[in-house]
Amino acid sequence: MAVFTEVSQAEADELVRRLGLGELRELRGIQGGIENTNYFLTTEQDGTRRDYVLTLFERLTAAQLPFYLELMKHLALRGIPVPDPHGADGRLLQEVAGKPAAVVDRLRGASVLDPGPAHCAAVGATLARMHLAGRDYPRQQPNLRGLAWWNETVPVVLPHVDAEQAALLRSELAFQNHVAAGSLYAALPRGPVHADLFRDNVMFEEGRLTGFFDFYFAGVDTWLFDVAVCLNDWCVDLATGAHEPARAAAFIDAYAAVRPLAAAERRLLPAMLRAGALRFWISRLWDFHLPREATMLKPHDPTHFERVLRQRVAQPPLTPA
Repeated sequence: MAVFTEVSQAEADELVRRLGLGELRELRGIQGGIENTNYFLTTEQDGTRRDYVLTLFERLTAAQLPFYLELMKHLALRGIPVPDPHGADGRLLQEVAGKPAAVVDRLRGASVLDPGPAHCAAVGATLARMHLAGRDYPRQQPNLRGLAWWNETVPVVLPHVDAEQAALLRSELAFQNHVAAGSLYAALPRGPVHADLFRDNVMFEEGRLTGFFDFYFAGVDTWLFDVAVCLNDWCVDLATGAHEPARAAAFIDAYAAVRPLAAAERRLLPAMLRAGALRFWISRLWDFHLPREATMLKPHDPTHFERVLRQRVAQPPLTPA
């Protein structure tokens, strides 16, 4: 959520008028994140102030974006707490400052960066509901940061790491290619996934989960990969990357109470936890060593997910019953 493209007050004012959202009262760039330009918009209509998020897409194309925006609309209509996109003339995708753009509702509350088991349980149950709600979503688009991207990107980042790190990247990538070629992997249930549901992409208010946001890494993938990405962030010790069993059990139990895990999912969870750690280690290496210019850009530390991956390889958690 860095600012790569500056948006003027006049451009933002024209946009909110076109969308019928009232009069623009405030435009503020959002710090954090690394993919898109994001602003908070505050408008006033009939004496009521409302808050929205304006996103300008810096890498995703106009051809790719309907998958994400219509997925959010699909989930919102089915009662999943996600930001509802706003459109004009039947189109959710807009254009601002020459970039494809979207305006969505701003969720209430704040992210919980030190979650307990209750927070993890709420995320697990809502993620399962989201997976089930997405089963009849008609659009198809692969996870653009999935295995094919890992195979393309590892050679690009290898010159920026030491010999030990390079050996781990190569060996883990070979392991994940082997897993993905197997019949057990082919049996995994799949559908639309968030694929980036970290602590800072979920909001809580007074202890209640108010929504998931930032769906712009979503795609069709295994639901187990989505579970693994969450477990690798919500249920690890951030200082060491170590598995935190109480939080993980709360997450898995709550998820499985809504959508029980298939036998193939239970068997492959340790491998998918490694896959989730590898994916974010690769992307953080790429963002850290090959950054783009942006106002307020702060690339994430890649060594965190290196630690998580090493923990997942050395001490795989028990497979859930």
